[in-house]
Amino acid sequence: MLSGRRLDLLDPSPFDIEIDDIAQGLARVARWNGQTMGDHAFSVAEHSVVVEDLCARLNRDWPMKWRMAALLHDAAEYVIGDMISPFKAALGLDYKAFEDRLETAIQVRFGLPGKLPAPIKKAIKQADRICAYFEATQIAGFAVDEAENFFGAPPSGLHVKIEPLPVKQAQILFLERFHSLLSAMESQG
Repeated sequence: MLSGRRLDLLDPSPFDIEIDDIAQGLARVARWNGQTMGDHAFSVAEHSVVVEDLCARLNRDWPMKWRMAALLHDAAEYVIGDMISPFKAALGLDYKAFEDRLETAIQVRFGLPGKLPAPIKKAIKQADRICAYFEATQIAGFAVDEAENFFGAPPSGLHVKIEPLPVKQAQILFLERFHSLLSAMESQG
């Protein structure tokens, strides 16, 4: 990693994970494999910030740690990239186990449980699908009915504007949100 850390991918340690490495990687990983409209790819870093924001809007009573979990929901992709779900499934359980080990190390590194409670994971996945719907219809060329078929319709009255940023801005946006949430987590105790 650029931080100088060496991350054992088969047995990742929370001690070898740095937020700057995550932000660096996620800002450079394109959602939709870069097959989007506009001058810039929509990065996983930006996607993560939108998902965290959606979780905050849909779950107003959440403690900051669950919002942090939402921000970090795709953090493993700083190492493994963003693979579409059907491809992950085709790779099988070994890939999922690999991804789970990395996710666990990341979560533990930032003060979260190694395994998130099922209702929290479900709520984050819901926000992830809502974000994917807006990405699909705004920058990936999907018709509304096609996006609804793949991701479901977002809740009535909920809207997100997807605006792909240059890499450096996406990295800064992610880091600012991380530090804001970390500060709030520390205040909550």
